[in-house]
Amino acid sequence: MGAHSISDRRKAVAKGAGAFVLALFCVLGIALVQRQGWLDGLNAGLMGMAGRARDSGAGTIVTWIMQLASAVGGTAGRFALLGACFVALWGMARARALWLFWAAFGGTLLNLALKQIFAAPRPDLLPHLDLVNSYSFPSGHAAGNMVFFGALAMLGGRRSAYVAMGLAIALIGISRVWLGVHWPSDVLAGWIEGLGWLALCGAWLPARRGQEETADGVMVRGHAVGGDEAMDPEAVENRGGGNGE
Repeated sequence: MGAHSISDRRKAVAKGAGAFVLALFCVLGIALVQRQGWLDGLNAGLMGMAGRARDSGAGTIVTWIMQLASAVGGTAGRFALLGACFVALWGMARARALWLFWAAFGGTLLNLALKQIFAAPRPDLLPHLDLVNSYSFPSGHAAGNMVFFGALAMLGGRRSAYVAMGLAIALIGISRVWLGVHWPSDVLAGWIEGLGWLALCGAWLPARRGQEETADGVMVRGHAVGGDEAMDPEAVENRGGGNGE
């Protein structure tokens, strides 16, 4: 039982670590391609579309929505939500609350480190509609919210949770391009980084209360005389000797 459980955990950690390393290689690949200028046309084209949409009739309203989404997904807004979720979970499932905290906190530190490594400047194609004072690649909003909202979806474990969290992640990522402070490739790299970190953290995701079941319990229920019959002497007697009359 113990050896089987340890083996399963090691497999989960190995898979998570593999996905994380793959994600880092993808981020590195995007960074190299972007630095060579091979993404300039795509980045400028998509950001130019955002600029033209900003100047359209509905641009003011959409810009307000994008600024709100960006503020909610910023470091301060994200950690405020994290604190609220941590408090809500603490009374019911402390292990899951701690897992959420360390996943989000570790993901933030990872992104800060990657920004320093790549040291990419912010785009200057459009006027910035948000104050920024850090490097551009990979997007911290994209990575941080992929980790935070993705972790919430994993804790929820329902399709509706994944859909809702996915929409929040997409909106916040798109808002950074709309506001002119990130190239689309910055956002894509941030999403990939966040997914890789989530895959690694997922190996330590605590089970929900009521899901834990020991292997001994499964074996007892599956045994011919280990289940309810073992608790009923009459059932065992009838099985062995038929009618006593």
